[in-house]
Parts: sequence; structure tokens; C-alpha cells
Amino acid sequence: MHSVHDYYYDLPKELIAQSPCDVRDACRLLVADRKTGEISHKIFSDVVDYLEPGDCLVINDSRVIPARLYGVKIRETDSPDPPSNVECLLLKQRELDLWECIVRPGRRLKTGAKIDFSGILTGTVTDVEEGGNRLIRFDYDRSDGQTVYSVLDRIGKMPLPPYITESLDDNEKYQTVYANEPGSAAAPTAGLHFTEELLQKISDKGVDIVRVMLHVGLGTFRPVKAEYIEEHVMHSEFFTVTKDAAERINAARDRGKRIVAVGTTSARTLESASDEQGVVRPMSRDTDIFIYPPYKFKAVDALITNFHLPESTLLMLISAFSSREFMMQAYEEAIRERYRFFSFGDAMLILDRMNDE
Repeated sequence: MHSVHDYYYDLPKELIAQSPCDVRDACRLLVADRKTGEISHKIFSDVVDYLEPGDCLVINDSRVIPARLYGVKIRETDSPDPPSNVECLLLKQRELDLWECIVRPGRRLKTGAKIDFSGILTGTVTDVEEGGNRLIRFDYDRSDGQTVYSVLDRIGKMPLPPYITESLDDNEKYQTVYANEPGSAAAPTAGLHFTEELLQKISDKGVDIVRVMLHVGLGTFRPVKAEYIEEHVMHSEFFTVTKDAAERINAARDRGKRIVAVGTTSARTLESASDEQGVVRPMSRDTDIFIYPPYKFKAVDALITNFHLPESTLLMLISAFSSREFMMQAYEEAIRERYRFFSFGDAMLILDRMNDE
């Protein structure tokens, strides 16, 4: 059994990034090479120097939706309760216009409760799930081809993590430049550092940039409350690997080239879709894969990622990719060098995954 406390580190509060870098690829890049034990300090745009012709760079093109809504509970006939304000965070789409949500306050939002959002959107609680999340069915004017996503674009707010206390002046700063398929409740933040120009440089070098999709849910960032990490249960997230993507990834591996995952979400997607030999299969389904030491990666050879919260499942994942000792050493170095941490922070490139030894 592995204690969650093995993944604790002390982070000065002032190193938590409150806003993104003005120029996406001008943030800092810590390069950690497990094979040599070397840690070096670069600028993110230097990542192109670590990619080789024929490598495959795998990106997650899920798009964050403005998933935080503010509304008012509709007063029921003859109810003594006054109208009350409601905050609703959309987590996961279950079916057309039916979403799993976190609501606050939850005690008054029982099955059948109705919520009005800005007079544009109405939600009805259809079920209360174990753990307190609500299933809410949304209703809105569907004329002119409107969807729940177009309504959210009008009245929703970006679901920034609670450690970011500053407001965001432009929602696109919390999107990757290649974001496409709406559905994430949080950004795949390692991808925030790429610009169109940097991606073009990478492509011009002969690197194949391949898109996969995983809709990021807040379960990825849910604190590990169990004493031992083996007892933690991940929430599931929906992902897609197309036939074209799988063929291109497998072709790179067959050529002896590396699969470089951009972010833990791309890494989890690839590991969920691959067999024991590292062959990636096309599929669309949910995954609740929880990666922690001594997990052996099958499909990912290098990983670009941000700096993660103490005792988080993401810190456990990168520790499985490299080693806990080396990652904690790299984090100590990043703190000494005053790197910026978490969603809007700086980045890390981890070379040489753990191999069977």
C-alpha cells in the first residue's frame, strides 16, 4: 500500500499562477531526463529542439465549456421557501441535454426542483446521485439551431480552479489553440503553452501531430482523501481515438519513433486505448484509469505536463512515468527556481519513461 502523504510537497502560495503567460510559448520549461538525471531550464518554445523527425506528438483537442452557471431555484406552488440563488457546475454530459452537475446549495435541490438561469435556460433535477451530484435536464429555445453549448457560451462562466482567485478577461486564454470538441469542465492545461506558430515549427520538423479527445472532468482533480492511494476511485471521463489517429500513432512506434503525450489527459487516453504491447486501438468510451507507481506505461515515451498539486492523482501519474524520487527532486528544483505552478503555470518535459528493470 502506498500512502498519499508520499506525494506531499510544500509550495509557497505566491508560486501559484493566477493568470496565463502573456505569450503562450514564452513560459518556462523544466526538462527532466530520468536516464541521465539531468534537470535543465528552458523556454517552452525550446520544446521543438527535443522532438525528432518521425516522432508523434499527441494532443487532446477537447474544448472547455463555460460550465459554471448562476441561477435561481423556481419557487414551487404553496412552498414557504423563498427563491434561493443556485450555483451549478456541469461535469459530464450523460445524454442530449442531460448533465451530471455539482450544485450549491444542494439541500434544497431535490428531485423535481427547477432552476432558472438568466431567463434563457431552465434546469430540472431528475435524480440525486450517490455523493450528492445531481442529474439535471436542461430546456431552452432550440430555434435557429441553438444547442446547450451555444446557450452556455452566452450565460456560462469558465470553471476556473478554486486556487485561481483572479477573474479571466478572455475565455480563450483557458482554451488550447487547437480546442475543437466542446465538453470539458477543465482545460487540458499542458496544451495551453502551444501557439499556432510553434505547432507549425514542430510540423515542419517532420513531427506528426495527432489529435485525440478526452473530455476533462473535475474527477481528474478531485483530492485523494483515502489514506492509501490504492483506495482512491477515479471518476470516469469520455475519450475518443479515431482510426486515423491510432494508425498514425502505431506507425510512428513501428518506425522506432517516440510517442510524446501533451498532458496527462492525452497520456491517460493513450494508455486506456492501448494493449499490453503498446498498440493503440481506435475506440470511443469512458475511462476511469488511475495511474500510479508501479504502473508501467505501454504507449507513451515522453510527456509534456504542468506542475501539479501536492497529493494529487496527476502527481502520482508523472511519478509512475518517471519515478517518485526524481519527480520530487524536479519539483524541489522548480520551487527553488521560482517556477509558476498549476493550471496557468510553467511546464515540464519528462524524458525517458520508467522501463522494466
